[in-house]
Order: sequence, then structure tokens, then C-alpha cells
Amino acid sequence: MTAFVALLRAVNVGGTGTLPMRDLVAMCEHAGYRNVRTYIASGNVVFSTRAKESAVKAALEKALQAYAGKPVGVLVRTADELAAVTTGIGTSEGHARHLAELAARGFGQPARFASTGSLAAGPPPESVHLADRS
Repeated sequence: MTAFVALLRAVNVGGTGTLPMRDLVAMCEHAGYRNVRTYIASGNVVFSTRAKESAVKAALEKALQAYAGKPVGVLVRTADELAAVTTGIGTSEGHARHLAELAARGFGQPARFASTGSLAAGPPPESVHLADRS
């Protein structure tokens, strides 16, 4: 079985709507996923399954649309992929750009950046951001 992390876009933060984590856990368990865990009311869920990443994404998007009545963006990555990204994040602008690109691609949107220079001395308040998020 593969451990996956699913990040739901704009759930419980004012964009898509409210989703109790117990309902998200139930959706995942209904889909046959094992070891389902959520983190606070974040719209983040971790689980294990034999299904492929694309099938997991499609199943979650279908269940969430049925629940919310509108599309909900879902970013699915293996736990190993997410761990590799977060472990590799340093203080360079390149690492921050890589993480922003990964997130943007996961939600099917282009990444655009506003850079204030190198992050070597520590990240400035608004050095990297995603745009065109509707």
C-alpha cells in the first residue's frame, strides 16, 4: 500500500465551504482507503491505498463535488514525495519556487512569482506567492 497526502483547496478557509473532518474521513474510508487521518480542520488528509495517484485524485474530487455541490481542488502526492519536497526546502529562492510550482501544478494552475531577491538571509514577508487563484 502507498501512503498518500491529499490537500483540499480552500476547504474550511472561506473558499469552497465547510467540511467537517469526520465527513472527510468517512469519504476516504468509503473509497476504501486505510489508516485515514486528518489534521485539525485543515482539509488535509493522510491515508493508505493500493490505488494509483490519478484514481485517488479523481475519486476524491468526485466525492467532494457531490458533497459540496461544486468542484473542490485536490492535490494528491505520495507521503514520500511530500517528505522529499519538505526535506529539500532550504533558504534559497529556488527551493521556494520549486514548492510553489509543485503546489500550483497540483491544482492545475500556472505558478506566478513575485520575488524580492535571494532568501539566503531569511525569507522576506512576501517573497513568493501564487496568483490567479479563484
